[in-house]
Amino acid sequence: MQKLEFFFDCSSPWTYLAFSRIHEVAAAAGAEIVWRPILVGGVFNAVNPAVYDRRANPDARQRRYYDKDMQDWARLCGVKITWLPSVFPVNAVAAMRGAYAAIDAGRLVPYAKAVFEAYWGDDRDISDHAVLKACAETAGLDGDAFLAALATPDIKARLRAATDELIGRGGFGSPTMFLGDDMYFGNDRLPLVAAALAGAAR
Repeated sequence: MQKLEFFFDCSSPWTYLAFSRIHEVAAAAGAEIVWRPILVGGVFNAVNPAVYDRRANPDARQRRYYDKDMQDWARLCGVKITWLPSVFPVNAVAAMRGAYAAIDAGRLVPYAKAVFEAYWGDDRDISDHAVLKACAETAGLDGDAFLAALATPDIKARLRAATDELIGRGGFGSPTMFLGDDMYFGNDRLPLVAAALAGAAR
């Protein structure tokens, strides 16, 4: 079975769009998705600090198109994206540590879906542990055990290691996907991922 690695941070709207579609892409090719939660802020700090300059000094013409483009994609994907959320950018450290707790419980997909929907759909602050606990419980996790796991050295180390691995493999943002050593960045690259999976399956 082919393995499709999905490096992701729930604080990215484009990642939410890709998350909403990647299951169908993988299923069509009989591929396994390997979920790789990261902290995209750590990636930006290390290799892509220009992101912060663009946020601080947006070009009005490009911003208008960016906003339109995002809503066009949201309609296509059948998801709701609130742009901009009340808290943006959001500190997603706890949310992404929580993704590892969800992986350990076999509940990553429903947890990530709940976090994406809470932040991008409902405009809730996913840096708030009460919000994350509710997301975890929606995904079928024990809320108190989930919160306790966020502070464990193992969970912290795994998030840090995945972030460093993405940087080391040439990544610069979220979502980043890998088929073997072939890297694909961004929601709009999913058709290329699908084509690559189909070609490898022949």
